[in-house]
Amino acid sequence: MTTFKDNAPASSPDTSQGKMSLAQIFESLVGGNLSIRITAYDGSSAGPADAEYGLNLKNSRGTTYLVTAPGDLGLARAYVSGDLELIGAHPGDPYEALRALAADLEFKRPSPLTLAHVARSLGIEHFKPIAPPPQEALPRWRRFAEGLRHSKTRDAEVIHHHYDVSNTFYEWVLGPSMTYTCAVYPDLEASLETAQENKYRLIFDKLRLKPGDRLLDIGCGWGGMVRYAASRGVKALGVTLSAEQAEWAQKKIVDEGLSDLAEVRFSDYRDVTESDFDAVSSIGLTEHIGVHNYPAYFSFIRDKLRVGGMMLNHCITRPDNFKNARAGSFIDRYVFPDGELTGSGKIISKIQDIGGLEVLHEENFRPHYAMTLRDWNRNLVEHWDEAVEEVTEGTARLWGLYMAGCRIGFERNIVQLHHVLATKLDEYGQSDLPLRPWWDA
Repeated sequence: MTTFKDNAPASSPDTSQGKMSLAQIFESLVGGNLSIRITAYDGSSAGPADAEYGLNLKNSRGTTYLVTAPGDLGLARAYVSGDLELIGAHPGDPYEALRALAADLEFKRPSPLTLAHVARSLGIEHFKPIAPPPQEALPRWRRFAEGLRHSKTRDAEVIHHHYDVSNTFYEWVLGPSMTYTCAVYPDLEASLETAQENKYRLIFDKLRLKPGDRLLDIGCGWGGMVRYAASRGVKALGVTLSAEQAEWAQKKIVDEGLSDLAEVRFSDYRDVTESDFDAVSSIGLTEHIGVHNYPAYFSFIRDKLRVGGMMLNHCITRPDNFKNARAGSFIDRYVFPDGELTGSGKIISKIQDIGGLEVLHEENFRPHYAMTLRDWNRNLVEHWDEAVEEVTEGTARLWGLYMAGCRIGFERNIVQLHHVLATKLDEYGQSDLPLRPWWDA
């Protein structure tokens, strides 16, 4: 089928043809050579008629979202609000459709000529900004009301935005482990629960933990690592800025009979007064710290360790050390406000540069996170009706979109997941570690 861009480039539409249809406008905003089908409420269409997947623009509010925020933010607003429908895929797991879309969408800002033609076609009323869906966080400049970037107050607010959705909802998506970080699959057929248990086993072993040791888990979530360590005789303290996580974790600790060894505290990690831990784990928190705060963060960890103690940092990274650390508009406004990512090389260099810590080992679990996200999407599909009732359809759609999109990011090496293992040396730069790795991969 002949599309609008077959007649003229999206950046320079043929204004002599009169008003653009909604499908043409949509096509000009998303760019690319479409292999998907675009339909709109004015009856217009673009793209192959026999396409397996498509996008249907349902109403004028969706149009306003698209033209006032061209790119992924506008698409997210329209989709989360229900004004843009994804055809051919379940909203709890739109992976296959997004993969097809990812090959088409360019997210290049249209030229002034194109935007002028769009404005004449739509009318100026569509260019007046409207309130975004309630799931959207404030823009960066508005967040200053909650404090400076990565201050205690502002960190607490952004963690609340992402993690205090609903413990019940997370139970359906994450499964019995209630672990919201990358699993480590021992083989391709392993279940999500097996893989999450294996991840905790691997971290426990890398940290050389044994009964009687003391562990600090920073950003502990629902206490998975804390409970794993305590069940093996380790006295474990976890801290989280999510009150709902802390409440859930403490109840689970009591239910499992681990109260003598395990504690999850609703607290900023910077307020932990205890020290001389045998090990410190940071599993999925560095993304929230801010790259410029890495020296202070890793210094804090070093100072909490005894001499000879171990630390492990587990976090999402960029595939290189050059890209802008700040997340894109969609991720920043809907998923991880104030989140920042950098390459594993920068993380390692910051650990090395503070002094006193020796980096021993590093590895990349990128394929494992893609598989983890696959399984979370499957869980959401399985509990879709309950999830919609619990958190609203908009929030459920958002999570399906986010997880499927992240899966594609890991598969295509847009993001990675790295473990960095280090130890605190004595004043002479010595340690008593074995000559070769002591854990099973």
